[in-house]
Amino acid sequence: MARSIDIEALCAEKGLRITEQRKVIARVLSESDDHPDVEALHARASAIDPGISIATVYRTVRLFEEAGILERHDFGDGRARYEAAAETHHDHLIDVETGKVIEFADEELEALQRRIAEKLGFRLVDHRMELYGVALTRDH
Repeated sequence: MARSIDIEALCAEKGLRITEQRKVIARVLSESDDHPDVEALHARASAIDPGISIATVYRTVRLFEEAGILERHDFGDGRARYEAAAETHHDHLIDVETGKVIEFADEELEALQRRIAEKLGFRLVDHRMELYGVALTRDH
């Protein structure tokens, strides 16, 4: 479910001041097809601009998260991982052996979740699902 979201444009829409270093971090995040942690973001951003410190990456990630541009995930590996706030809903399947994160959407599952909420007397307004598993085979 790789998608490209222009984080720099989202910053402009939200009125965030975009410095050159934030621009680099935004570009790295926009081009990421995984869910990088701050250390991975720092490595990728500092390969483009060696002057970017890890503290700058932490501050920028926090700023983007507070602005609703980034979503933080904890996939059970002890590291906060990030992705651009999704335009469309999706869930995650995490391979506990490799740490690989697979994004998926399933309308049948979404309908079931809405029915469960209704049965319990609620209208579902949001949810987050993370499934953890091990591959049945390792050839994929």
